[in-house]
Amino acid sequence: MGMANNMKSHKVLLVDDEPDILELLELALRKMGLEVDKAENVREALAKLAARRYDLCLTDMRLPDGDGLQVVQHIAQHNLDVPVAVITAHGNTENAVTALKAGAFDYLSKPVSLDQLRALVKSALKLPQAGPSGDKMLLGHSPAMQKVRDLIKRVARSQAPVHISGESGSGKELAARLIVQSGARHDQPFIAVNCGAIPANLMENEFFGYKKGAFTGADKDRDGFFQAAHGGTLFLDEVADLPLPMQVKLLRAIQEKRVRKIGATGEEPVDVRIISATHHDLAERVRQGGFRQDLYYRLSVIPIQMPALRESREDIPEIASRILERLRGDSDVRFSENVLRALQSYSFPGNVRELENIIERALAMCFGGVIEEQDLLLVPVEHNQPDNAALSSKYPLPKYLDQVERQALLEALEQTGFNRTAAAKLLGLTFRTMRYRMVRLGIKDPHGTDDAE
Repeated sequence: MGMANNMKSHKVLLVDDEPDILELLELALRKMGLEVDKAENVREALAKLAARRYDLCLTDMRLPDGDGLQVVQHIAQHNLDVPVAVITAHGNTENAVTALKAGAFDYLSKPVSLDQLRALVKSALKLPQAGPSGDKMLLGHSPAMQKVRDLIKRVARSQAPVHISGESGSGKELAARLIVQSGARHDQPFIAVNCGAIPANLMENEFFGYKKGAFTGADKDRDGFFQAAHGGTLFLDEVADLPLPMQVKLLRAIQEKRVRKIGATGEEPVDVRIISATHHDLAERVRQGGFRQDLYYRLSVIPIQMPALRESREDIPEIASRILERLRGDSDVRFSENVLRALQSYSFPGNVRELENIIERALAMCFGGVIEEQDLLLVPVEHNQPDNAALSSKYPLPKYLDQVERQALLEALEQTGFNRTAAAKLLGLTFRTMRYRMVRLGIKDPHGTDDAE
């Protein structure tokens, strides 16, 4: 009974008018060492929530004077710090999904399984109150970014599936990690899977694992992603790339909360929270028949749209400055006056990830502790301008040639991991010429192994 002692003072509010369910739940909760208060209808529940603080609220969906959704909404609207879960009739997923969207953190379906109840209570009582810490943050204060941050805060406390959409480099995986960091599963495994990188014929092995001898080469039992993420979170990146047969199997695993290893006779229960992401328009994929509607419905209970960087240009100076602070370490490299202006007028097809790469590259190239505009190597977007406008950037010629040469040297160095001998070979230069040009163009090895001085 180790659990009972540390939960002594936790209070749970049970909202239900069916005596048999009430009795079952009350007994189970008291056995876990919790204090239980009861309410028989919405009115009574709201009165009790106003009168004292609870650590968890469990409400049935069907109540004499309304439904459990009203309790969920009341808690969300009044910012009461109470995790709330709903009890829904068997097989009524619509109801559960509606409750999750309204702010419930989880649901139980009837007949209530006591194991699931225990797991739910444990997560509810472990929900951290504080926000995420560490340097991994979503930067920026534009309305679009604020909205994303608020959503993350809201869904972190829930077990609901989240679908994150947004262009490449817009921070989808970071958002997923932040959701987990502030939730009850923060100390459990986080398994990130790139669905586009797994060959179709290996999908099932990778997701569900296999038993020894299930096929040639299966020399031992192996866990799949679901088993590895048990108790924690499974992040499915590029989920639109899943082939249709795999979508069916994934849907079943999510609905049944069970998976079967290849070659196994029985199924094993898995408890994972699913967060998915893609840069494709998933709803459009559904319309075209490339993605199953029922799976889409289960994955995108709570949708989060990551803004593109060019849609929140007002954030660029702040984000760029924070990235520079993080990357420059102890050095005091700074941006020259016009660098932030140049960045703000660039379109960032690769979003924040591209901004990071640009600054990292500029740090390697800059001279005298100041990042100048030419160190950014921004590719001018000039498709729709007359030819002479595109040409004008080639004058003055020496500056233009320096820029081209600098870009070529950097690309060769990046390709070879800043091995100057290998880069010189790639460019058809002697090592001495390579070293001379690096000094002349102010290209420094970011790993600090520079003996060119």
